[in-house]
Amino acid sequence: MIGTIANTSTILIGSIVGSTLKKGIGEKYKTVMMDAMGLAATGLGINSIVQAMPESRYHVLFIVSLALGGLIGTRLDLASAFDRVVSKISKGSNLAQGLSTAILLFCAGTLSILGPMQSALQGDNTFLFTNAILDGITSIVLSSTFGFGVAISAGVLFCWQGSIYMLARVIEPFITDPLMTEISLVGGILILSSGLGILNIKQIKTLNLLPALLVPPVAVTILTALGIG
Repeated sequence: MIGTIANTSTILIGSIVGSTLKKGIGEKYKTVMMDAMGLAATGLGINSIVQAMPESRYHVLFIVSLALGGLIGTRLDLASAFDRVVSKISKGSNLAQGLSTAILLFCAGTLSILGPMQSALQGDNTFLFTNAILDGITSIVLSSTFGFGVAISAGVLFCWQGSIYMLARVIEPFITDPLMTEISLVGGILILSSGLGILNIKQIKTLNLLPALLVPPVAVTILTALGIG
């Protein structure tokens, strides 16, 4: 859980720093910080793809996963559902817009989902530490505009990532190296899509693609049982 604690801490620290500066951060500086974070997420996504793709035993599974997961996520309209939940949490508050944005950015990002899984299954906190830096800088930008109340999102993030971490520990006996490779490949693509969104290159409803992460476990189990791969 050290990665999640670090992630939560950077949001709290960033919120303090940003609210202290208030509107002292110029728009051009906010823009360059967000651009830097977008580039970092894009680079991390590409790196994950490059590492996982050569190790993949099922070379078209990631394509099927993204297509099928996207169809399921769009049918369920996960992005809109998440928006509605966040709006209810922050309803009636002056802070609504900032808190909604913060929770969406911090919790709906692929790093925030894959990070706790990687930490629980492999003891690797790389994704979470990277996410901590991204979220820390983002919280400075948000709190400088919307105030210290953005820090509430840190508590939501802790519960979110903590739940994923505990679930991953429960299903750990069923996770194999080939399966983690396929999940990492799909996850890398989703991280890349998040980076493109931050950079305003292409706004993709990444949340609607998240079911793609559930396809590899089912597919790999079936293919292994059939002796394929």
